[in-house]
Amino acid sequence: MGLFSNRKAKIGLALGGGGARGFAHLGAIKAFEEFGLKFDYVCGTSVGSLIGALYCAGFTYDDFFKVARFLDLKNIRTSKLVFVPSKTDGIENIIIEQLGDINIEELKIPFSAVAVDIKSTNEICITRGNLAKAVAGSCCVPGVFYPVEFNQMHLCDGGLRNTLPADIPKLFDCDYVVGIDVNKSRVYGTESTKLLDVISCSIRILMESNVAKGYMYSDVLLKPETKRFKATSTDGFLDMIEEGYRETLNKIDDIIKIFKSRPKSKGKKIKFKNQLDKPVFY
Repeated sequence: MGLFSNRKAKIGLALGGGGARGFAHLGAIKAFEEFGLKFDYVCGTSVGSLIGALYCAGFTYDDFFKVARFLDLKNIRTSKLVFVPSKTDGIENIIIEQLGDINIEELKIPFSAVAVDIKSTNEICITRGNLAKAVAGSCCVPGVFYPVEFNQMHLCDGGLRNTLPADIPKLFDCDYVVGIDVNKSRVYGTESTKLLDVISCSIRILMESNVAKGYMYSDVLLKPETKRFKATSTDGFLDMIEEGYRETLNKIDDIIKIFKSRPKSKGKKIKFKNQLDKPVFY
């Protein structure tokens, strides 16, 4: 059977965006720990990049919980004026306070953050450089935060192009990917014609259209039930964690199956409709 039979399958984890609903990711991490599942590569968009970065640094569920219970969104979105965005210092400080001002290359598990460069409109897959800036750029919701300057790019929320980046681990030779969509009910309309309500609804519609490839390239897809929670509030964060935990346990047999599977001789080929759909790697 040759050397191929001795190679361990490479398993990737893709963490999707969803604002405060990202607490559901912590429930999944709790379940992964209980079953001794360790990933070879992690990619995240928006809040998924924040959690993914800490996870790749070695954070356990208990570590996450200690941070989560004291998290105050007022320290993240600092502007009190409706039409004035905040700086991303609050997001960067979470990383710096927990890990120090480190680079992505220093993480224990290979990691990348997905953002969008509004200068070029390209999807940017960040694999090196300052971790805090990369995560802040991935989390930078347009209109809520000022774009993040990162190596001559102006980064905004990766969800504008790739809200569940399950395709990225495949591009880094992962045989299988577990994808987590913590915002499956992202699309809902608004009767309001106020500017921010219209912008928010437009972004939700946009993100719904680009989650499809995340579903396509996830070998196991987790979709915790988070509809009753707000993406902008930490209220109910314990229940969000529980939803992520419950959904992961419901799919745990499928997850364990891919961990026990042989490597693929040929993975699913990633197809891009056009050049702009292809991520730029940094």
